Amino acid sequence: MATIHIRDISDDAVTTLKVRAARAGQSLQAYVRHVLEAEAEALTPEEAAERSRTIAARSTVTAEDVVQAIADAREARE
Repeated sequence: MATIHIRDISDDAVTTLKVRAARAGQSLQAYVRHVLEAEAEALTPEEAAERSRTIAARSTVTAEDVVQAIADAREARE
């Protein structure tokens, strides 16, 4: 597992993180690790768009298929 050292964090930011860690019942280190890991797992909008394009490129569903599915669903409700 890697180690990260962060310098020059404002006192206000450290205080806020300590309070949030305490409220979560965690040490500051555990809390910050959780925050960083959650950030790393979240897709950026660009990553999400790229993933969507990749999935769409493999799809055989056409726009006409989608329009027909919507029409069928509306018809079924009537």
